[in-house]
Parts: sequence; structure tokens; C-alpha cells
Amino acid sequence: MRRMFWLLVLLSAGLIQNARAESPTFSAFGGEAGLVRIMDDLMLTLLKDPRTEPFFRDTDQAHVKKMLVEQLCALLDGGCTYTGLNMQTAHEGMGVKREHFNALIENLQVAMDRNRVPFRAQNKLLAKLAPMHRDIVEKELPAEEALPDEI
Repeated sequence: MRRMFWLLVLLSAGLIQNARAESPTFSAFGGEAGLVRIMDDLMLTLLKDPRTEPFFRDTDQAHVKKMLVEQLCALLDGGCTYTGLNMQTAHEGMGVKREHFNALIENLQVAMDRNRVPFRAQNKLLAKLAPMHRDIVEKELPAEEALPDEI
């Protein structure tokens, strides 16, 4: 009887957990399995879109999808740890422009819609992704600093 009492105390104090707690937003995405489905859809869309296809055509697409699932799972408080490169390092020298970044976000929204992610959950994720453009989009030189085409 006494043992049962302490077990109940520990359980109610949250010291014993059988499953990790997931954020409601992560759950709205269908958990990790849902993120995998969304990234599968996203990759297919990115490869069909002429604005984004050059960036993904010759990559290890399975690895890119794995890193995106990890990263989104971490951003959505799903209990994952992102093990990939930081965004600046990962995109350095790729020549990503604002229109490429925006195209990826548009395609992500299509993939989330196809997978019935609620609009509110989509917006929460997009709010976390938006600041990443600073590290992903290549900074353009002002016109006076740009090198002339011909010398």
C-alpha cells in the first residue's frame, strides 16, 4: 500500500514518464511520421519547380529530407535534436536568392496543405522559418560595390 502511494506521488509529480510529451503544434503535423510525408511531398515539388530544381537535383535527397525532418521536429518541440549544419554554412556559396527562398516556402505550404496541416500550425512553423532567410539568402552587393561585367 505504501509503495503504491509513492508511485502515485511520483507519477503525479511528473517524475516518471512513459512517453515524451509532444507540443500540440508538432502533433498537428502528424508527429515525426507526418513530417516525413510532408518532406517527401516537398522534395517532389521542389524537383518539379524550375525555381528550386537546380538546388536539389544533384544532392543526396534522402539526406536533405532527413535533415529537414530533424530540423522541423526540433523547431516544433517534437523532442528531436537537429544534427545538421547551421543554415549559413549549409547554404554558403549556393547563390540562393530571395525568390528561391520564397519558392521553397511556397512549395512547403503546398506540401503542408496536401497533408492537411491546420493553417494555424503552418503559421507557427513559418514564423520560425522566416528569420532563417538571413542565413540562407546570399547577400547582394550594392550596385557601387558590384564588379563591372566588362573591364
